Amino acid sequence: MAEVKITAESRTEFGKGAARRLRREDKVPGVVYGHGSQPVHITLPHHALLLALRTPNVLLSLDIDGKNELAIPKAVQRDALRQGILEHVDLLLVNRGEKVTVEVVVETEGDLAPGSFLVENVLNTLSVEAEATHIPTSVTVSIAGLEGGDAIHAKDVTLPAGTTLVTDPDAVVIQILAAQAEEPAAESAEDQGAEA
Repeated sequence: MAEVKITAESRTEFGKGAARRLRREDKVPGVVYGHGSQPVHITLPHHALLLALRTPNVLLSLDIDGKNELAIPKAVQRDALRQGILEHVDLLLVNRGEKVTVEVVVETEGDLAPGSFLVENVLNTLSVEAEATHIPTSVTVSIAGLEGGDAIHAKDVTLPAGTTLVTDPDAVVIQILAAQAEEPAAESAEDQGAEA
């Protein structure tokens, strides 16, 4: 689990105009909340935050006006047209040792059994509970040797130590489908007449 240090500043101006001014200054408006405390409105450096968010479920060590806090991203709003531009971020305060529920990406490895099969990722993420400083970035599922009709359920996925499954254990994560051969198109009357 990556822990990234970012310096943030508290802010007192709100609204669209203030948010636009911050974005012009290459900063991202955000809110930090959790543990029953009042939400704190902050600004974060755009580039540093963008780099940090490349790691799924990154743990942010925030220096907010000299006070150190740990937080994880809860909601990230991006510009609809320019995906590299962050509009706003909601951060959830966490403590070391505290358990949090997060979504982790499901990755596949291995080769299917010989034949024409398709892999369908029914779930791209699993909801898990993990200690805030040990959140897995992803879980890997082996599809080696699987054939059409086989399925992997959430309960079959091996999770890292200290991580527990929150998703329904019987939920299908990956299923293997037999590729269906396309039926030859029926010859039209014109084609049959041309052959004659």
